[in-house]
Amino acid sequence: MTADDIRALARECGFELAGVAAAAPAADRSEYHAWATAGFAGRMSYLTDRRAAVRDDPRHLLPAARSIVSVGKLYHTPRPLSTESAGRAAGWISRYAWGLDYHDVMRRGLARLAARHAQDLGAAVESKICADTAPLLERSYARLAGLGWIGRNTCLINQAAGSWFFLGELLLSIEIAPDGPPPDRCGTCRRCIDACPTQAIVPFGGRHAVDSRLCISYLTIELRGAIPEERRAGNGAHIFGCDICQDVCPWNRRAPFTAEPGFEARHFAPSLELMASLSEVEFAETFSGTPVSRVRYSGFLRNVAVAMGNHPLSRFRPALRKLAQLEDRMVAEHAAWALTRLNACHGEAPRGA
Repeated sequence: MTADDIRALARECGFELAGVAAAAPAADRSEYHAWATAGFAGRMSYLTDRRAAVRDDPRHLLPAARSIVSVGKLYHTPRPLSTESAGRAAGWISRYAWGLDYHDVMRRGLARLAARHAQDLGAAVESKICADTAPLLERSYARLAGLGWIGRNTCLINQAAGSWFFLGELLLSIEIAPDGPPPDRCGTCRRCIDACPTQAIVPFGGRHAVDSRLCISYLTIELRGAIPEERRAGNGAHIFGCDICQDVCPWNRRAPFTAEPGFEARHFAPSLELMASLSEVEFAETFSGTPVSRVRYSGFLRNVAVAMGNHPLSRFRPALRKLAQLEDRMVAEHAAWALTRLNACHGEAPRGA
């Protein structure tokens, strides 16, 4: 079986990109450990605990592994970019979370791919499916498999198709001639760096890295508890994740759209007032089966309150007062912060909570 055979099978299983890398330690694993040691992972302990060492070698996940089939599934949809105004009364959800949970979609496709490998090879082949949650340096192996280069925004960028891809891997116990990494084609471009409102893309080790502690996606998704007050204004209207560094990337100008119906947008620029009014049951029903549910109800209301504070319209006052009176102290504190900004903007003294 060749890498071309792999690509053909992957397309049949719904993946637009595919390539092969050797199941051996990636040369850039030391860069990952340096990034984690520098504190750039923030409070994401799953990136720095015992699982960090597991990422050094894919054979920790499948001892018999000899090859890694890396795949990319397009999730770009014909909808506005976050850099295009959705109105001051709207929040913003990251493009990857507009539709169904990608973990399920990716695993189904990879399961089909594994079955096809077993069928076509006609022999017992050990395999393991990885789709985001496994301790594996996905972007490193995707680069080695020829899917793209890692840009300054740390996203994997494919020359023909941009960066709107989910990555997944199939570890196999057979040896397949590997592909090779493409050249880095970011050149002197700094658009992602200059566009980041929180300056989260920083020089590091002769390249660039994302300091998660400054990143809107980290602050609105991964961070549990209060968002540091000095970080809140930079979040703008984002209530779940951020796409700015991809929205401004020149390689995404002609990015194709996905054919996956599960990624069709359900929510992307919802009314902040409507989101603030959701009960916990309504939140669960509204975002069931989507990545947004990961942030949980309390974290979501926290993000909505911050977005309202960053776009302080008078019409938000009733919703913010209601949030500020909740028993959830974290949500109440963020709502009180937003009310203070709203009152200051409109020259009014604080009233009530």
